[in-house]
Amino acid sequence: MPQPVPTRTEAIRILERDRRTTLELIHRLSDRAITTRGLGGGDWSPKDLIGHLESWEQHALAALDAWARGEPAPSDVALRSVGLNALNRAEVERKSRRSAAKSLEEATDTHRRIVAAIRFLPEERWLAPATRRARRPLGRSIGGILGGPTGPFRHDAAHHPDLREFVAVHAR
Repeated sequence: MPQPVPTRTEAIRILERDRRTTLELIHRLSDRAITTRGLGGGDWSPKDLIGHLESWEQHALAALDAWARGEPAPSDVALRSVGLNALNRAEVERKSRRSAAKSLEEATDTHRRIVAAIRFLPEERWLAPATRRARRPLGRSIGGILGGPTGPFRHDAAHHPDLREFVAVHAR
């Protein structure tokens, strides 16, 4: 049985709380450590993670725009054509030339925009299907784009264990 759709207020609370935790962990790192690879035992740096989280918030914003036109979310189309890993790799690569400061600045701006978009969605739109052909409420669909294994809107939280581990080794 699917979980109930979180309210817009609950979604925003989750997004803001989890991002606050992400930033608290990131700010414990030196400038050098932010660009050091090895997060989660892989090839990403904390800066890459910031770009990754921002990418999914950008996907959510693009989905809202597409759904308003009755079209599928561009991220759904991309996932069907290239898959999750390739999509994530391409997004991290696209943002790799940014400085850590620029990554944080742009991710902060994107985060503000997705929170504002959710805040100002009418309640009836939040609870209605994302498109005429969809079955799931928009709130559940956007929660999936911004979600993680522990639930809708929990993407940041999905990365907290690896980030905590990284910070434990690389903190200032």
